[in-house]
Amino acid sequence: MGDLLQELVGIEKACAEAFNRRDVTAILAHFDEQITGFSSTRHQRFHGLDELRQTFEYYLSEAEQVSYEFSEPEVVSLDGIAILSFYWKVTLKSGEKVTEITGRGSHVFRKTDDGWKIVHEHFSRAH
Repeated sequence: MGDLLQELVGIEKACAEAFNRRDVTAILAHFDEQITGFSSTRHQRFHGLDELRQTFEYYLSEAEQVSYEFSEPEVVSLDGIAILSFYWKVTLKSGEKVTEITGRGSHVFRKTDDGWKIVHEHFSRAH
């Protein structure tokens, strides 16, 4: 795994771990304040950290237990920009009921003085 891919996968893993412990504030630390994107939870584009927080809180409110994982990451690097694409799975558990939602996603990262920040995300459910 290349150095950049390894670094960005480390950020994705930190986001996944924070999500799985329901720590939305820790997740948002990896995103730029001007984040834009598309969520798998609604059609409209979101803008900023507050709207992204709503997406995370929506998923976390949908079940007693929620877990997120990603796989098969690939990276494309441009001058100060990197795009990480991957497949994802969210598992919702409430009592005996288990629901798995799968899809694909991408994060656009921008290199800042504080390291890589996610400036755009696009998540969509599998068909």
